[in-house]
Amino acid sequence: MAGPGLEFENEIADLEEQIASLERNTDRSEEIDSAIRSLRLARVAKLKETYASLDPWQTVQVARHKNRPYTRDYLNLAFDEFVELHGDKHFGDDRAMLTGFAKLDRFKVMVIGHQKGRTYKERAACHFGCAHPEGYRKAMVKMKMAEKYRLPVICFIDTPGAYPGIGAEERGQAQVIAESMFMMSDLKTPVICVVIGEGGSGGALGIGVGDRVAVLQHAYYSVISPEGCAGILWKSHEHAPKAAAALRFTSDHLKRLGVVDDVLEEPLGGAHRDHHQMASRMKTYLSRQLSDLEDIPTDQLLQQRYEKFRRIGVFLEEN
Repeated sequence: MAGPGLEFENEIADLEEQIASLERNTDRSEEIDSAIRSLRLARVAKLKETYASLDPWQTVQVARHKNRPYTRDYLNLAFDEFVELHGDKHFGDDRAMLTGFAKLDRFKVMVIGHQKGRTYKERAACHFGCAHPEGYRKAMVKMKMAEKYRLPVICFIDTPGAYPGIGAEERGQAQVIAESMFMMSDLKTPVICVVIGEGGSGGALGIGVGDRVAVLQHAYYSVISPEGCAGILWKSHEHAPKAAAALRFTSDHLKRLGVVDDVLEEPLGGAHRDHHQMASRMKTYLSRQLSDLEDIPTDQLLQQRYEKFRRIGVFLEEN
């Protein structure tokens, strides 16, 4: 499932190739089986060592892994049903924003999430997960529908940022993201947001206002992408690793700074190595949070949501 390894996974890839080579041997002996067991133990140990000490730039690489589970993967693996809803009733249907009714155990919900696509053709159609204004308008229409029918809203965030093209700006990209955030802050139904990969810039914030905000262990959530930050501060994308370290956007930082409520542990070696296990953990987390939120009165829910975001960004520094 993991596919081509990342640069810092070269030793892991070598071990996996050795295991695969031995397993292809049709004349298996006790010595070969013993060697396979030893190599598997060495692979597990190396995965634990590597993923326990990822630096911020390596975390970005894992978050962008092409085999990482996307919104549609979670819909297929964690949810019982899904009926996709299209269009924003104004301009068109943005494939970078996936919306629809879904069922999770006993809960009927509205799911909204960024979608990147697997093949190049799909990625191009989805604008590599960068939504246009019509994508956020579509999300808002579906959120108001969820509020009308008293359905909880689940948002999966996975985008490097909102689409930066001229057409998107002409159709009010910044305004529509602001409107989406404002509407979500007063949405009279429970909202759960989970950063499943990249959480970049306003494109992520546009569907990121919720009663519970979680992030996967090897995802990131930031006001700007590392390349964008490096381009502004150092005038070169070559400094992206330095920007990643300065932005403090990994799950450990986010939890410590109070930006997110929960960090979802990923399978050993990242979510891209085991979609089913990650989907199972996601389902457990969402079910638990929906159970906790369903009995909270609407007025109290909105007040708690307001106070939650008002607390973010207040710090005391020693002189």
